[in-house]
Order: sequence, then structure tokens, then C-alpha cells
Amino acid sequence: MPGKNVLLFGPPGAGKGTQAAKLRDLLAVPHISTGDMFRYHIKNNTELGLTARSYTDKGKLVPDDVTIAMVKDRLTRADVKNGFLLDGFPRSLPQAEALDRMLSALGIGLDHVVNIAITDEEITKRLLKRATIEGRADDADAQVILNRIATYKSQSEPCLAYYRPKGIVRDIVGTGTIEEVFERVMKVFAG
Repeated sequence: MPGKNVLLFGPPGAGKGTQAAKLRDLLAVPHISTGDMFRYHIKNNTELGLTARSYTDKGKLVPDDVTIAMVKDRLTRADVKNGFLLDGFPRSLPQAEALDRMLSALGIGLDHVVNIAITDEEITKRLLKRATIEGRADDADAQVILNRIATYKSQSEPCLAYYRPKGIVRDIVGTGTIEEVFERVMKVFAG
């Protein structure tokens, strides 16, 4: 299947993690989630986790240098030679530029940026629900959610404008059932 170097993009609560699990199986590539990496470190109170928590608890992004180093290390592992599904990175223009440099140095390109779009109201509803189900502190506070949405719009959303001229952004409506959204995502890879 062509086009296996994929960036999964969208605001917090868009369903990236849910869709990534299904897409990982479809493409048979590793799912690389910076959020999962950070949650692991936060849960285990590592030095990286303590640093990350000081930002995420306020709805802010972890500094670029920490995130870029973590992703760079992950993209050099052997299991990504047939493709990868990157989720949660880049979250800023400097990260997008760093990703381009990383991929160029590795001799690979980005095939698709799958952008899952939902409204601010849907983001808030989903994150509050996720907080009660998964116990995630970063989803439980309405003000933190508003901060996360504002951070996404000011820092992450400009990445889409960076990638659009390359012709690789695929916009997906993120509302509906998990299966309905996945049907839309799969169309990116059909043919």
C-alpha cells in the first residue's frame, strides 16, 4: 500500500488516538504518539515526565527541544522502515520544520497529513467525557480545555498552512461514529 508515512493531525479530542489504532492496523506501520510517550513518562514520574507535567497541567505544549529529540530518536528505529503513523507531532511550525529536516536526513518523505477536524464545542464535550472515563487531569478542567484549544489554534493549526502547499493535507470531518470517521480516513488510502 503506497503512502505509508503519515502524520495524523487535529485538535485535542478529535479522535486521533482512536483512529490511529485502526489506521495502524490498516497500514501495518507503527503508531508513534508523542502524547502516549509523555503520558508514560508522567505516570512513571521520570525527569521528562515531571518537566512535561509542568506544562500539560496548564494546557500548554511541552517545549520543542524535548519533543523533537524524543521524536528524532523514535524515527531512527528499524520498525519505521516501511512507514509510520505520527500522532501529536508536529505541534508547532518549528517542530514541522524539524520533522522535515529529520525525514530528509533519513531519506524519506511525508506522504499524507490526515487532518481530523471538529468544532470547539465538540472538543470540549469529548474531553470532559474522556476525563470521566480515563481519569485524565488535562481533560477535567474547562479552563484548561479552553487553554488547550487556544494553544492548538495559535501554535499547531499553522502547521496545516505549512503542509498545504505540498499537496499532502487530507481534511476529514471528525464528527460521527468512530466507524464513520474511519471510513472517511480510509478513503485517503484507497487507490
